[in-house]
Amino acid sequence: MSEPQQWYYNTATGQVELGPQSPMEHRIGPYPTRQAAMDALKTAAERNKKWDDEDRAWSDWGSSK
Repeated sequence: MSEPQQWYYNTATGQVELGPQSPMEHRIGPYPTRQAAMDALKTAAERNKKWDDEDRAWSDWGSSK
């Protein structure tokens, strides 16, 4: 049985790659689909905002604002 295809987003070129073609420091992934890899920066931004909001809520917990 063959390995499932994995997609990566190359941060240096802005291109999507099938399989790990570029150096690790320029890759985000793996993603299960080409579209998911194309949305990598959007997904990362959404996750970062969520985590920042959670950190802020945690830090503010119990404070009287």
